[in-house]
Amino acid sequence: MTPVELSRTVLRAVRCAVDEGELRVAVPERVRVAPPGPGGCGDYATNVALQLARPAGKPARHVAEVLRPRLLRDFGIGDVVITGPGFLNISLADAAPVALVREILRCGFRYGHGDALKGRTVRLRAVSEVRAVVHADVVARVLRSQGALVHVDDLDDLGNLNDPDGIVIRPVPAPADPAPLGPDAGRWALLCPASHDRPRIGVEHLVQRESNPLFRVRYAHARTRALLRNAGDLGFGPEPGPVTEAEAQSLLRVLADHPRVLAATAAQHAPDRLGRHLVAVADALPPLLPAVLPLGEEKPSAAHRARLALADAAGTVLAGGLSLLGIDAPDHL
Repeated sequence: MTPVELSRTVLRAVRCAVDEGELRVAVPERVRVAPPGPGGCGDYATNVALQLARPAGKPARHVAEVLRPRLLRDFGIGDVVITGPGFLNISLADAAPVALVREILRCGFRYGHGDALKGRTVRLRAVSEVRAVVHADVVARVLRSQGALVHVDDLDDLGNLNDPDGIVIRPVPAPADPAPLGPDAGRWALLCPASHDRPRIGVEHLVQRESNPLFRVRYAHARTRALLRNAGDLGFGPEPGPVTEAEAQSLLRVLADHPRVLAATAAQHAPDRLGRHLVAVADALPPLLPAVLPLGEEKPSAAHRARLALADAAGTVLAGGLSLLGIDAPDHL
């Protein structure tokens, strides 16, 4: 279950409580779920009970107690614990990570794409500067991934920036021409700082070291492709299943967060959010990798196939995210 799906599940629980007369509130349009903060537990937490307490005229813990049994009806939820003034802490069922990996592999590069903006037309206007043009291109790609119809126009007349017709894309300009870095490193250098930050256009984006975030992302993807080739040579392939290693849990969390990140990137017109997320996926992958292939005379098992499927899912998310940024994800690096 992804964060977006979990948010919808929480909304259904609220709607059910309202329909059954246990809560008298307007059902919110959306509910935020996030990793639990200090004092929390489980996989995700939501403050929806605190949000609804005042309009419901009830204490937040009472609202949380109304929602808890309704959340537990969903097969993807293993447990719900109420903490503090009324936070709902949600643990996903054991089958949820398997379903997540299966969903990523089924969707491929389109994992995280949705129809939240279906029917909405967005006009982007980019100022005539290389960073703005690249930003507008990526914002358009991500908006389309969420179902929007997007038009991108050049904005030659900088005196019309207050024109209400369209969204103006005007990040802090690049201090130098990124072309010498090549198309991939050049785009990364322009996209991954926040739009209000001055990008650095230097050779640090080309070094083949862990200090280079772009290298880490592309190398992580290439390692997943190498694992698939090596597993094929050993006669087995990926098959989603339980992965019990503690090292896999942070990777599963960031993979599940991908749809939310894409939605936030689209809503905030912020390519840097997607870039940071891809770095987080790449950094969560290495602890899993040593256990993916059999060692010595060990025979491939269901556990190896499950770990390979998880690594394959991570590589798929990395490649899909890089594609939205307009950056190549080579299988060999």
